[in-house]
Amino acid sequence: MTININLKIRIDEDRCKGCLLCVNACSKNLLKPSKKINKHGYNPVEFIDPENQCTSCTFCAISCPDVAIEVYK
Repeated sequence: MTININLKIRIDEDRCKGCLLCVNACSKNLLKPSKKINKHGYNPVEFIDPENQCTSCTFCAISCPDVAIEVYK
């Protein structure tokens, strides 16, 4: 499980199945498939926001069928 206090989004890598619905939902293109493989054999999504562009819109979390994303404001 990845937790980074500085981010607005937390992704539970063990729950993520890499369906990429959240990637398509993010209007800022801040989510991408990871090269890592989780314990279930999936490539989870990772959040990359070096310029602090995330608006905490929650579209990524809403679109996640596995409830693997939490958004903080």
